[in-house]
Order: sequence, then structure tokens, then C-alpha cells
Amino acid sequence: MDVLHTAKSYSSFYQRFVIKGGLAGAAVYVAYDQGLLGSGTQGAEALKKAQAALPPAIQEWTRYIGWELPPTPRFDFSPSDSWNKGVQTVMSALSVAPARACEYTVEGWKFVKDLVK
Repeated sequence: MDVLHTAKSYSSFYQRFVIKGGLAGAAVYVAYDQGLLGSGTQGAEALKKAQAALPPAIQEWTRYIGWELPPTPRFDFSPSDSWNKGVQTVMSALSVAPARACEYTVEGWKFVKDLVK
């Protein structure tokens, strides 16, 4: 009985893993196909297309379902500029990570040596 339970749980785990992996792969493919993983200009073009296509699609679905949504807010900032700033910040942090890791390792060894003395 215990072996059967274990086999079922492994089967369920692998099914969920395959489904989630397939969804993640599909999301990456769609992002690549739409140009979101390309250059900044390709990403900006994809963002403009999405901003133009989403509101009519949402209105159509809400009419179909029978919901009434409040009007979408207008933003005064550029999401693409914010995104690019975030990407630059992350890349900057990643570029100095190896040097910082070495510095912290040296400091850690000094601390351990002082404790042992």
C-alpha cells in the first residue's frame, strides 16, 4: 500500500512539473515571438502593440461576461523607461557581484581567523 501511494505521488508530481514547465516554456516563446526579449526598440514596439490591443479586448470580454469595470487609469510615466532603469540596475549589481563576493569572503576568513586565535 505504501509503495502504491508513493508511486501516485511521484506521478502527480511529474504531471504538475510537465504542465508548469510547458506553461513556462509557452510564456517564454510568446515573449520571444512578440519581441519582448529582443532589443529595447523591439520591446517598446511590443509594449505599444499591447497597450493598443488590450483595452478593446478587455471591453469585449467584460461585455460578453456581463461585468462592468471602472475606466482604466492613465499613467504619467513610461513603463518602458522604468523597465529599462530596473534592468540596468540589476545588471549593474550582477556585474559587481563577483568582486563583492571576493571581498566578503576575505572579510569572513579574517573574522573566522580572529575567532580561532
